Amino acid sequence: MIDYMIQNLWLAWLLAGIVCLILEMMNNDFFIMCFAIGSFCASVASLMIDSIVVQVIVFAIFTLLSIFYVRPIALKYLHKGEDQRLSNADALIGREGKVTDTIETGGYGRVKIDGDSWKAKSIDGQEISVGNDVRILRLDSIIVTVERC
Repeated sequence: MIDYMIQNLWLAWLLAGIVCLILEMMNNDFFIMCFAIGSFCASVASLMIDSIVVQVIVFAIFTLLSIFYVRPIALKYLHKGEDQRLSNADALIGREGKVTDTIETGGYGRVKIDGDSWKAKSIDGQEISVGNDVRILRLDSIIVTVERC
């Protein structure tokens, strides 16, 4: 039984690499992919050498090489411009929405942006009536400052 396992250990390495690739698709950080590369290299080594120690060393070496050499290249070319991409509330600035509750003079109202309702105030303190299109200028906590479009 042990001889069978050792002779077909390449399948275990291959399965480990496939599982790592599936996990990488969920994570998209290119870290788990390095373990997949190490597993695939250990699988190839397993076909040539029966020593488990050598296979583990091959796995460790190729995983570390992938972390230090392959991952930075993958991040550089596959995540271009990601550091400039705005997310969450910062992405609201510059967007347009519709007034759903009148923004009172010097007071507040409500604005709908992409299906979300936000408490809003006018930049110049003037009243903006229901149905007007507005542009988001600033975000202070949960209150957006708007101007007419």
